[in-house]
Amino acid sequence: MSTRTSSRPAGCASGTRAAAHADAPPQLAEARVLRQFRQILNLVRTHFQQVEKKAGIGGAQVWALAVLRDAPGIGVTELARRMDIHQTTASNLVRGLARAGLVRAERKGSDRRTVQLHPLAAGLRVLEQAPGPFAGRLPQALQSLEPALLARLEADLGALLTVLQTDARSARLPLAVISMANSLNANDLHS
Repeated sequence: MSTRTSSRPAGCASGTRAAAHADAPPQLAEARVLRQFRQILNLVRTHFQQVEKKAGIGGAQVWALAVLRDAPGIGVTELARRMDIHQTTASNLVRGLARAGLVRAERKGSDRRTVQLHPLAAGLRVLEQAPGPFAGRLPQALQSLEPALLARLEADLGALLTVLQTDARSARLPLAVISMANSLNANDLHS
């Protein structure tokens, strides 16, 4: 049961402060919202820089390793589903992890096309070095929001994405890949 007394997450502006901003010129509101996006993007980028520095591999690879640790024996399709990424991206992550000696892919059962993925001891050691949360701080924060607030955020961001006319395919890229565009580990790339 939640101990929150307000529908606002910790750190949100109070109702009085929000009301004062409602009368501000639109340009000021745009600047404040832009600053909020900058803070979020900086937090995401900084987290994944720390992950890469401590673990020695990209953040998306660390996340994939964590998923495989928690569900050994799953295949690439299930890995992609659990990470909410494109299957090709998951395949490329697995390929890089296997080349680095961090995971093992084995074919078992009657359908020899099906691959089961298992983290190796070296992969588990990498996870011990990596700072969490493995999926990233933004997904962790979103999980902590109350459902009504999350629904409002989804609707509002949907309206913004419509105005921006974004490429929907980018929605299936891991945040670690997007945030580290200038210092990508080649194994994190999607095709």
